[in-house]
Amino acid sequence: MSTRVPMNWRNPVHVLASGFGSGLAPRAPGTFGTLAAIPIVWLAQMLPAWQYAGVTVLMFVAGVFICGRAARDWGASDHPAIVWDEIVGLLVTMSLAPAGAIWLLVGFVLFRIFDIAKPWPISSLDRHVQGGFGIMLDDLAAGIFAGSILYLGVRWLN
Repeated sequence: MSTRVPMNWRNPVHVLASGFGSGLAPRAPGTFGTLAAIPIVWLAQMLPAWQYAGVTVLMFVAGVFICGRAARDWGASDHPAIVWDEIVGLLVTMSLAPAGAIWLLVGFVLFRIFDIAKPWPISSLDRHVQGGFGIMLDDLAAGIFAGSILYLGVRWLN
């Protein structure tokens, strides 16, 4: 599979799917996509919890369409440049964490570990669920795993 992306900067689906271009990084596009999520998470953490949850759900649902469409446009089932799922995954990871740079750093690292390693059942979801929903689902699962560990760490330390 070619990793060249027929990016159309005038197409909002391409811009969003690529994490505002962060997914076009030649190395570690998922990590760069997760980095692009940091300002989004930081802004979302200023919202009441119900609004944070609403934004996250809305971004997940939109991501099913965005990622599915970009995958079709770019001719790959889950092109490396598609990083909208990483953005949502970090939002999920941080959903129960307190605001703060240290927690965001820990959440970032935990999410990347689960997203890269893909332990079961994340690996099973990644292999067996296709399309935009499949692209989004494994990162949702990675976010839930990472967020659960982060939440337990916060509870243990407080």
